[in-house]
Amino acid sequence: MKFTTMALVAAAALTLAACGNTVEQRIGGAAVGAGTGAVVAGPVGAVVGGAAGAVTGPSVTRAVRRASR
Repeated sequence: MKFTTMALVAAAALTLAACGNTVEQRIGGAAVGAGTGAVVAGPVGAVVGGAAGAVTGPSVTRAVRRASR
């Protein structure tokens, strides 16, 4: 493996580890986003949808919880 690839993987792992209590929300959002993206646009859509779902997962979860009260 190239050094730059290893550095990128390490940086991504540290970023995800710093998420704290929102990890479950991010994983769930990424899974839903990837599934939706795969249906709409194939493999490229799965990658983009997974990234978008991971980023917006916690805010969507908070909004749904506020609406259900």
